[in-house]
Amino acid sequence: MPKSVITPLAGPPASPEHWHGWPVEELARHLSTDLASGLEPRAASAALERHGPNALPEIPARGLARMVLDQLADFMIIVLVAAAVVSGLVGEVADTVAIVVIVVLNAVLGVVQEYRAERAMVALRTLAAPSARVRRAGQALQVPAHEVVPGDLVLLEAGGVVPADVRLVDAARLATQESALTGESVAVEKGSHTLDRVDLAVADRTNMAFKGTTVAAGRGVGLVVATGLQTELGGIAQLLGATATQRTPLQRRLSRLGTWLALLVLAVCVVVFVAGLLRGEDPALMFLTAVSLAVAAIPEALPAMVAITLALGAYRLVGQQALIRRLPAVETLGSITTICSDKTGTLTENRMRVEAIEAPDDVARRALVEVAVLCNDAELIGGEGLAGEGTSGDGTIAVVGEPTEVALLEGALAAGTDVVAVRRAHPRHGEVPFDSDRKLMSTVHPDGEGDVSGDVGVRVCVKGAPEAVLARCGRLHEAGGEVPMTPDARQRVEARVRDLAAGGMRVLAMAEKRCAPSTPDDPGEADQLESELSLLGLVALFDPPRPEALAAVAECRSAGITPVMITGDHPATAVAVATRLGICAAGDREVLTGVDLARLDEEALAERVRRVRVYARVDPAQKIRIVQALQSGGELVAMTGDGVNDAPALKRADIGVAMGRGGTDVAREAASMVLLDDNFATITRAVREGRRIYDNIRKFVKYAMTGNSAEIWLIFLAPFLGLPLPLLPIHILWVNLVTDGLPGIMLARQPAEPGVMQRPPRPPSESVFARGMWQHMLWVGLLMGGVCLAVQAAAIESGAHWQSMVFTVLTLSQLGHVLAIRSESASVLSRAWWTNRWLLLTVLATTVVQLAILYLPWLNDVFSTQPLSGGELLVCLAASSVVFLAVEAEKAIRRRAARRRGHVPVG
Repeated sequence: MPKSVITPLAGPPASPEHWHGWPVEELARHLSTDLASGLEPRAASAALERHGPNALPEIPARGLARMVLDQLADFMIIVLVAAAVVSGLVGEVADTVAIVVIVVLNAVLGVVQEYRAERAMVALRTLAAPSARVRRAGQALQVPAHEVVPGDLVLLEAGGVVPADVRLVDAARLATQESALTGESVAVEKGSHTLDRVDLAVADRTNMAFKGTTVAAGRGVGLVVATGLQTELGGIAQLLGATATQRTPLQRRLSRLGTWLALLVLAVCVVVFVAGLLRGEDPALMFLTAVSLAVAAIPEALPAMVAITLALGAYRLVGQQALIRRLPAVETLGSITTICSDKTGTLTENRMRVEAIEAPDDVARRALVEVAVLCNDAELIGGEGLAGEGTSGDGTIAVVGEPTEVALLEGALAAGTDVVAVRRAHPRHGEVPFDSDRKLMSTVHPDGEGDVSGDVGVRVCVKGAPEAVLARCGRLHEAGGEVPMTPDARQRVEARVRDLAAGGMRVLAMAEKRCAPSTPDDPGEADQLESELSLLGLVALFDPPRPEALAAVAECRSAGITPVMITGDHPATAVAVATRLGICAAGDREVLTGVDLARLDEEALAERVRRVRVYARVDPAQKIRIVQALQSGGELVAMTGDGVNDAPALKRADIGVAMGRGGTDVAREAASMVLLDDNFATITRAVREGRRIYDNIRKFVKYAMTGNSAEIWLIFLAPFLGLPLPLLPIHILWVNLVTDGLPGIMLARQPAEPGVMQRPPRPPSESVFARGMWQHMLWVGLLMGGVCLAVQAAAIESGAHWQSMVFTVLTLSQLGHVLAIRSESASVLSRAWWTNRWLLLTVLATTVVQLAILYLPWLNDVFSTQPLSGGELLVCLAASSVVFLAVEAEKAIRRRAARRRGHVPVG
């Protein structure tokens, strides 16, 4: 074969966004290749040297030691390590061991989280094809995929993986599955024609095939235009590598809490130590007291409580079809203000259904349904296909095939059509398969009894895009019979098609032709076969919203969360689904497409995202821009996705939510949570759980810090009131380790507050001490310390066992406090006591241990306590109930104030 003379194209190199607009001949000249024979081996080697291998780069993995050190660099962890060291130096080994266990647990959880995040890039690389078929020097060769270069001619076949981004040169019934890139599950039909528009989304570049996608049907030849990182898949890899995992609101709040506590504790300990020395106390005793107070003031059980709370929440969510991959994500769900959801399969059923059949009369309707059955390659499995036996999904009959054809066959079954009988009476004797250029499909059947080769007439059944079918129709069915297709009639049909399409429907036209046997029925003679058709009517198909999604969207709105739809589908379809679900109002048809978004700068986009609720035809980088624009406006964003294209946005969002059934490994590895049922309603259940968890973490902080503040007030004020040190170091550490720890940790099992989904999300910048919590810790801690000081003064005056009494009052006061704060607003008496039986059992067990410390002689020696008389014990019980009653009074005041404002009390 003579070699073509190649003339390189002058001008700048082709842009990856413009290749679909280049004629293949010009593109071949630009890439110095021959469309007939492909590259010469020497040219391929030179191109490999110039462009590098067709592979995604491997990012060096971080070592285990570095991951562990990063976890220990958190300020709260540093404070805990310092407390452990000091506790060991003063002989409190038990406290040291407890803190070390907590720190190690926290580090392990963090390392596992980082390891999973790094696996996202590994999963992305597995999408690449291991080998590819190319044509070089006129010969078909099998080469390693990483050796494919720009200018290669790639041979594509059904079932194969596209090895690089290619501009199609030839396409024979070619369709590729691009859900990994675009998120849409329906295979995309491909052609080789040049596209006029430059600014097309990936899903609309129908003359291109992309690296990492699979060939669903047909065959083709593609001219390689991009390899490695220059491909669409490579662009996603770069976005994924450049996108940092966001710290959760809880992590940010706990970091601030740790810093604040460390500074406060150091200041208090210095004051207590100096005050004791000025009063003439023993320096060694004051040092131990100050150190014990420092250890007590730091809530070292907080990391353990958070870890346990998050782990229990994650375990509960698995039963609700949500798999948590990053534990902090459980709490973050409760802070979410915006949920950006994909449409297909998450908000909708991902299953086309016949929404409407439009025919002028019953005769035409029956004929239309027959055409939908006959001009259809879908098959019935597991049933006779008789009317009344049901459709797929009821266990009787399954329909398998291309989604649109499955929907048509299911629609026929639902209409009462005996599918098997119709097909048996009208066997197929020829067909013209669907073609992306013709946009229709035709089949040939005998018109009546007998064989097509006899005197019996021929029936041609046609289905396809309305514009393609109408162009071939000379007649149409009206009420009462067939009439000529006049210009007015054609305009009426076209107007109806536009109305249905504007409602988000996919519209197909059905037509037929009955003619004499002499009419050519050779499938190759499509033009003659598909001429002078008679239009029967229209079929509107729709992927309906999930029944539970409507209620889930409504619940989001009542919880102050804004649902947003981001889809690769057509804008009209997206708006129609969003309107049905209540994501946007019936009259609000504002939708932002990828093309529109590309024209906006960051400031303009930040303004638009405040009101836009539907986005269509967006690419991976644009999804990140949407997330960042929302975050810049103070929103906490959850993003759902299932494709490779979604991975960077899933990682950038505050919560990335991947699909468990239809999602890719890349999306799951980049996400914080996986929906096992691919259902939007599961997200709202997870939000409810996240709010419950954060409420319980706040309750623990309130409980622990109030108790710690009581201890600080008690020891700090006693010297100024002329009283001896109320507690020994062993008493402080016991209260801190047992009283603060176990009952507080059991708060993790507290059920959700009433109205948890009827209140707005908490602001992302809100402090953990907000909504009156720091005031509560201050006054209740002061009250608790004041009661202990009063008991101490009275007991010293009467000669009672004052130190054991103060120790007991402080312990029991804190146990009463934890019972009172189980709910932030509801009275203890209004809630079932056994809703959190583990907390009650822990409080009872701690009370028994406290009594054992008072009355068992060997424990008296360890804790330096004395048995109390009956009267002294009654005084302790009465004094410790003061805090419980005061907190109940505070909640009653809050309930009354909330009723006056007409608000739901927050938990």
